[in-house]
Amino acid sequence: MVPQRTDRPLRGRFAPSPSGRMHLGNLFSVLLAWLSVRAAGGVMVLRMEDLDPDRCRPEYAAQLAEDLRWLGLDWDEGYGLGGPHGPYLQSERTERYAAVFRALENRGLIYPCFCTRAERLAASAPHRSDGQAVYGGTCRSLSPRERSELSQTRRPAWRLRVPDETVIVQDGLQGGYAENLLRDCGDFILRRSDGVYAYQLAVVCDDGDMAITQVVRGRDLLDSTPRQQYLYGLLGRTPPEFYHVPLLLAPDGRRLSKRDGDLDMGALRDRYRPEEVVGRLACLAGLLDRPEPAAAAELVPLFSWGKVPKRDIILA
Repeated sequence: MVPQRTDRPLRGRFAPSPSGRMHLGNLFSVLLAWLSVRAAGGVMVLRMEDLDPDRCRPEYAAQLAEDLRWLGLDWDEGYGLGGPHGPYLQSERTERYAAVFRALENRGLIYPCFCTRAERLAASAPHRSDGQAVYGGTCRSLSPRERSELSQTRRPAWRLRVPDETVIVQDGLQGGYAENLLRDCGDFILRRSDGVYAYQLAVVCDDGDMAITQVVRGRDLLDSTPRQQYLYGLLGRTPPEFYHVPLLLAPDGRRLSKRDGDLDMGALRDRYRPEEVVGRLACLAGLLDRPEPAAAAELVPLFSWGKVPKRDIILA
């Protein structure tokens, strides 16, 4: 387990993916991240996680920033403002990811994987509790000759070798969470076969380079945190404190999604004032007794992690 320090100045971040309009569930996480930073007198950073060239667009990033301003959620450095830790677009940080990737490769910690998606799913590896397949290590022990032959017909993804080691994360809201890296997730991808660097590598590089000390995000990302904490250790970095907040669910129990357009910012802005949206979110977060209008700045004195629920919230 990598020890976490709590004596560093608080630096939080928004790190949305500009692949469409934010929905109410995204806003819930964003509001709590902002309130936590502002209540502590910290620094808020806005970074755009636009790694995926097929889904992310500059116009979505601009709209996302404008939506945050509409809600009264400002930031101190990052997108549109600049700062000492830029660039703040992941699409402009590939040289940094490449440098970290090469360093891990030089240490013999990564290897090429030639498995197709169908082959990975058909493998006899065990599955996680959420149904996702755990990579069974098919390409881990390929000989140089086998790798050379396979590379003639396929471009490989690249995976990190993980040890048979249990990593424990002390989450600020959910408490302790543990995973055995080898059994529960397996060797995981750091660079896709199309050359795009994977989220796990990019987010650790970015948060480390930007001196982020607190990460607030949805509970659905909790299971990725042990992998990231392990990467922090490999890179000699101190991980941030993590707070994984509950998800907002539709009345039928379905997770809200950008793809479905559930309560996205376009619909919300057409129907409500920003104070009404913020007030509703504050009530769901346990900061207000009822969903009455409130400006984001008015909630700062009311904020406490002790008020925020741990379990997912079904919207009425």
